Amino acid sequence: MPRGSLAAVSLLAALFAGCTDQAPPPAPGADAQGHSAPTAATISVNRAAAKDLALDDTRDFEDARRGLIASVPELVVAGLGAAPIWDMPGYAFIEGAAPDSVNPSLWRQAKLNNIHGLFQVSEGIYQLRGFDLSNMTLIEGEQGWIVVDPLTSRETAARALAFAREHLGERPVSAIIFTHSHVDHFGGVLGVASAEEIAARGIRVIAPEGFMEEATSENMLAGTTMGRRAAYMYGQHLAHAPRGHVDTGLGKGPAFGSAGIVAPTETVGRTGEELVIDGVRFVFQYTPGSEAPAEFTFYLPELKAFCGAEIVSHTLHNLYTLRGAKVRDALKWSGYIDEAIHLFGDAQVYFGSHHWPLWGEARITDFLQKQRDTYRYIHDQTLRLAALGRTPQQIADELELPASLAREFANRGYYGTVRHNAKAVYQFYFGWYDANPSRLNPLAPAEAAPRYVEFMGGGAAVLAKAQASFDKGDYRWVAEVLTHLVFAEPDNGAARELLARAYDQLGYQAESGPWRDAYLSGAWELRHGVPQEAGDVGAVLELLRNTPIERFLDTMAVRLDGAKAAERHTVINLVLSDTGDSHVLELANGVLHHWREPPRPQADATITVTHALFIDLLTGRAGLRETLGSDALEVDGSRVELLRFFALFEQPDTAFPIVAP
Repeated sequence: MPRGSLAAVSLLAALFAGCTDQAPPPAPGADAQGHSAPTAATISVNRAAAKDLALDDTRDFEDARRGLIASVPELVVAGLGAAPIWDMPGYAFIEGAAPDSVNPSLWRQAKLNNIHGLFQVSEGIYQLRGFDLSNMTLIEGEQGWIVVDPLTSRETAARALAFAREHLGERPVSAIIFTHSHVDHFGGVLGVASAEEIAARGIRVIAPEGFMEEATSENMLAGTTMGRRAAYMYGQHLAHAPRGHVDTGLGKGPAFGSAGIVAPTETVGRTGEELVIDGVRFVFQYTPGSEAPAEFTFYLPELKAFCGAEIVSHTLHNLYTLRGAKVRDALKWSGYIDEAIHLFGDAQVYFGSHHWPLWGEARITDFLQKQRDTYRYIHDQTLRLAALGRTPQQIADELELPASLAREFANRGYYGTVRHNAKAVYQFYFGWYDANPSRLNPLAPAEAAPRYVEFMGGGAAVLAKAQASFDKGDYRWVAEVLTHLVFAEPDNGAARELLARAYDQLGYQAESGPWRDAYLSGAWELRHGVPQEAGDVGAVLELLRNTPIERFLDTMAVRLDGAKAAERHTVINLVLSDTGDSHVLELANGVLHHWREPPRPQADATITVTHALFIDLLTGRAGLRETLGSDALEVDGSRVELLRFFALFEQPDTAFPIVAP
């Protein structure tokens, strides 16, 4: 992908990135990627964790295997690049007892998420699990399959549906349902039906109100930063190994192949709204602002089956996701689960967008109540402790779920954690500032780090003290101290390696899949360097072509170098020749505004271009200077002013450093 690629694609395309640095030879006892062996302290922590939970409880495994029709022994799905985008055999090492380098509770979750194939949930409901991060659900209609949440990529979705047809027979897709606006629940839609087939056959596409805006907006404005952080959250560069990536907690990991989208033919924006879809009656619950900005659950009254989408899962979810996103409303989230209990309390079957189903009214109600109470407890107790003057970090260290909630595996922190969710509640109400004036305007890390090191007696003294703390198993403190030393002395190899070893141990101890991946990714980069950008915008081209132009113009605005543009005033008309739409872009006071309106006669320049070519220009697939001389782009007005205008926009850096300055 060109360096100037649009931020919108970064969250997806960054996960294709490679690294040009050569890995150093592994240290004694290290694995092939350089990750150190688990220490005695880590082994002790993990063995203690194993004693605290009923890890031998087999009920979840029985549920996860129930209804299995068939699985794929070698489930590998190819994508655009040389490496497969989905490789279940790569997780074959996850069996037996947990190794010392993996938290035994996370290992249990990883084993559950390894169970994959085609399952019958109940009469008329089937699921394909383990073909992607999320589940694809097939509901039997009168004429064909109602497909719920067609995975992340075209490739995995096509493979899953083909596998279902092998065992269930050839039936057409009669309708498509997107439960919410995250890409792992719509990105594979073109793998189950092409846009042409959807239009020709009149296939209904049903989504929550606000779906298109939310599905295409979140990653547009902040996509570059999210993409870089997502590589840490999902362990992109980590080997699938006992000292590497094992699971995300929500599933094995994302399948970043070719992502697309189609606009819904109808939306649901009211709880209690009913639709008959291919002869099946659906009752919807509209849940915006919970796990996703646009989301719904639904109930099938005749089948007594409740689809919880992603407001409930077999893990504590994120009120704040480590890739970075708007903080979610814990109180509202808990309230939606409570509402579902009252609306659909007679459900005999629960199934969701991730993980395995549950059966029986009593078990389902207990599951929903405890998920509801977990989010409410974190919300209420965070505010209680804040009212006592506790800071976000103090609250995170102090807050623990009561045993009645904590002992439930479905509430464990495999994906979200109590610690970072408590901070999310604090942020939701109070923001980043904890009211201590010393943190109102602190020095930036790179500036503060040398002063910390000087105050602590210099680099050699810091390293010696950190080694002593490491030997005691005080890895959180080692990480905090050595971050200052690495920022003060980026080329200090001994400091980088000891910090990497501390991150290794913190990763091995983590119950959360994303925490483990983040720590181990930090260790990987300290040893191997920052990965270099090598993505392919073609993987998300269909998604981009269905994204409203307004979202691209918003992204242009956040790429504008405001200081350079402060004294400029420029007006550009944009006319899309194939759609007839026109937009006016106005630059003033270092800010770019845009409006959908007729061209202004006094504009500095007017660009007339097709929608597809404009997308190619913004994503770097086509160069402006070269295109200006072609017949594909028409310019009325000053071409020089147009070039000066576009020169004010920065190229996003999708490989910025994180664990070093």
